[in-house]
Amino acid sequence: MISFELGVEDLADTRFALSPLYETVLSLRVLREPGLSALHLPWRRSVLGAPDTPGAPGALDGLDTELLMSVVAVRRTLPDFLTPRPASFAPTFEEELATVGRTPPDLVRRDLLAAHAPDPLPAPLSAALAPDDGPVVALRDALCALLRRYWEIAVRPMWPRMRLLLEADMTYRARQLAMGGARLLFADIHPNLRWHDGVLHIGQMISRHRVVASGRGLLLVPSVFAHKPAPPVSPEEAPTLAYPSRGVATLWVREPDASPAALVSLLGAPKARLLGLLDEPLPTVELARRLGVTASAVSQHLGVLYATGLVSRARDGRQVLYRRSPLGDELRGRGRPA
Repeated sequence: MISFELGVEDLADTRFALSPLYETVLSLRVLREPGLSALHLPWRRSVLGAPDTPGAPGALDGLDTELLMSVVAVRRTLPDFLTPRPASFAPTFEEELATVGRTPPDLVRRDLLAAHAPDPLPAPLSAALAPDDGPVVALRDALCALLRRYWEIAVRPMWPRMRLLLEADMTYRARQLAMGGARLLFADIHPNLRWHDGVLHIGQMISRHRVVASGRGLLLVPSVFAHKPAPPVSPEEAPTLAYPSRGVATLWVREPDASPAALVSLLGAPKARLLGLLDEPLPTVELARRLGVTASAVSQHLGVLYATGLVSRARDGRQVLYRRSPLGDELRGRGRPA
């Protein structure tokens, strides 16, 4: 069990933060152990490729995945220096990675050894055992470069959607804090958390130590990929807790394609029919001919579709050609990847 001893000032300084780097590093556990959460299997398949198609290319082809995965210990712990405490409410990934890139070599050694103890370091991380700092710095920089590429491939495309979910979780937690104080806040986050007499106890942990906040406050980081509360491994780190966010089950669910009937209900039959015809650029007169209505009626509907961004237009000589926009494709359910 790990415990955080929080004084009155620490409770007053309890706050939330978003961390794209936390998500990136925590997602490595899901890649390595799909059994941690079946909810993330759609995301995992999109990154690694379909497991039932041998030889099919995966998004991570070309990355040194052996080194990348080696940071996850057998016990699933992660080195603290790869998840530094966010310095602001919503730092960018590059800002956080720059912090990792400034980690002193002795802390890199300490955190890698602590995360993997009592097991030996995996071979890809053996440079951390070098007596001089050069190999350790090279290893740290190689990990930073790998994490940057991995972020771009595996996490960044979904980060806007993930961020909305995490912000919704923080709004809910803030309401719990306002309604029932720290006791209700911590009781509602995860069964492994217990608040008693000024101490936050985090159960089901391999490490066993007590951290006195001493005015440093408590930072709570909601996470998509955390399967349980995840404090730092080292007792020397300030009290920080990544925890599983609410609503993760909805994150990878593909939204249903719009049905023709729903599209008619939304736009009305004339506009829905017009939108369906605009797979290719067409002028007003041709659209009027196909629909059997006047050109002025078509122009009126096209004006509304254009104003709402559902169609685009371009002049070709004396004609104005209209075509369904990417937003219009999305509305018809044709813009999503299979």
